[in-house]
Amino acid sequence: MIVVMRPGAPKEEIDGVCSLIRSQGLEAFVSEGQERVIIGVVGVDIERVAHIGTLPGVEQALRVTSPHKLASLEHSTERTRIKVGDATIGAGSPLVVMAGPCSVESREQLFATARWVRREGAHMLRGGAYKPRTSPYAFQGLGEPALKMLAEAREETGMPVVTELTDPGDVELFDKYVDIIQIGARNMHNFVLLRAAGQTRRPVLLKRGLAATIDEWLMAAEYVLSAGNSNVILCERGIRTFERATRNTLDLSAVPVLREMTHLPIVIDPSHGTGKRSLVGPMALAAAAVGADGLLIEVHPDPPHARSDGDQSLSFQEFGSLMDELRRLEYLRANGKKTTRPPEVPVGVGGIRERIDSIDEQLVQLIDERARLALAVQSAKGMDAHGHDVERERALVERAMASSSGVMDAEELQQILTAVVRASRAMQRRHAALQRQMVDLGGG
Repeated sequence: MIVVMRPGAPKEEIDGVCSLIRSQGLEAFVSEGQERVIIGVVGVDIERVAHIGTLPGVEQALRVTSPHKLASLEHSTERTRIKVGDATIGAGSPLVVMAGPCSVESREQLFATARWVRREGAHMLRGGAYKPRTSPYAFQGLGEPALKMLAEAREETGMPVVTELTDPGDVELFDKYVDIIQIGARNMHNFVLLRAAGQTRRPVLLKRGLAATIDEWLMAAEYVLSAGNSNVILCERGIRTFERATRNTLDLSAVPVLREMTHLPIVIDPSHGTGKRSLVGPMALAAAAVGADGLLIEVHPDPPHARSDGDQSLSFQEFGSLMDELRRLEYLRANGKKTTRPPEVPVGVGGIRERIDSIDEQLVQLIDERARLALAVQSAKGMDAHGHDVERERALVERAMASSSGVMDAEELQQILTAVVRASRAMQRRHAALQRQMVDLGGG
């Protein structure tokens, strides 16, 4: 049942409704909106408070038909917004990227990754301390020492930490070190663990089970919500199908489907969803385009030698390139698609080879000069700043396109300028990595 209070209902009337609900052995979940308060009633035999609509301050009482009552849009028509550190997830907030290694393997590996993903614009640090693996002989994680290292990395980088909880007895330990508690796919149906996570005030990132339907996934979220924790984030990480070309089948249709069913934020994990490094970037961009609130991405300094999930982990350079593409996509989403002028009619092609060669030489010199200036900007901002100004980048391309009156159309010119900009970004990233390596080695 949903109890809708009148706009401006005083605290005494709200407390009176909650007291009646609890006196009947039911639970009351209060949600404060911008205009009014909504109270969710959960429990067995709701009919005991059927008369609640007559209480002072109550506008109406509605029966909830959805089985996942607290997760449903019937309970809250306003999308949930969860603030963690400086980042906000959900309700139309900018895309949040959680990046880091699948497993914490060493202090050096973790801190190198944390520094790099922060430099490239990640908002949160992910990293496994306890790893439930299919094989009992596979690397299971470093445990509590890894939690301590994650907390130290948070202190240095300022990024909140997300890691997986596997044992209900570790809740207090996670409260001490972790900002977001992850419930893995294998534990989506571990109801004892879900209730334990629901009793903490830490946000819970709930991954979809390997073969779970969306309804089953939302019912798992209901366990956390009904235990008192309203800060639940859903994470689509792929489901098991008959397809063997990918590790799992990443169900991006879940995003718009969930938008019609729940107010909870939705994060996509393209690393586990595909299991292939080459597919992580395209699916991350697709997830952002379809409206996901966040991404969970695995990054490793040396993916081929990672102790777990190296095949689906991005290298530092690959992650940097992906973040560039995500910023470009976010810029277009925020500012609307540019309007390109139609291709101009060619006016002819010059045939003087010497002139073409001369122009090519000038182009090489100009591109090299531009790269040196870009490197100077990077140096001025520092090696820990990604230095990617998407608005300026778009303005550069659009300005050049608008001033063109030659035989190349807008799309062709954009391809050339975009290639120059992306090569420049790769060059900046390479020099930043070398500079970081020198610092780490004590040489600079």
